[in-house]
Amino acid sequence: MSFDVEIDAQTVAALRADGEPFLLLDCREPDEYAIARIEGAMLIPMRTIPERLADLEPHRESRIVVHCHHGVRSLRVTRFLRERGFAGAQSMTGGIEAWSLEIDPATPRY
Repeated sequence: MSFDVEIDAQTVAALRADGEPFLLLDCREPDEYAIARIEGAMLIPMRTIPERLADLEPHRESRIVVHCHHGVRSLRVTRFLRERGFAGAQSMTGGIEAWSLEIDPATPRY
């Protein structure tokens, strides 16, 4: 399994529409998640990822699409996960902002 480090919102939406199995990981803070979220995403704030690796272990051999607000934190988390053997980790470029603008305008922007 070899995926690019980054993936765009359109590709993520297409994977979901096609029923492709992957974990959508939201690395934002709970207050951000309360404002806007993508249905089905697992919330693990970036600062807690190191202590929550066991929660991600079942997905070690799978695609993990990480998103945040604009794509900066998710890229850091993706690199962290890849360094620990999660080769299928990818960062969604543009974050939930891109999701709202390009995929689902009902997703609130903040």
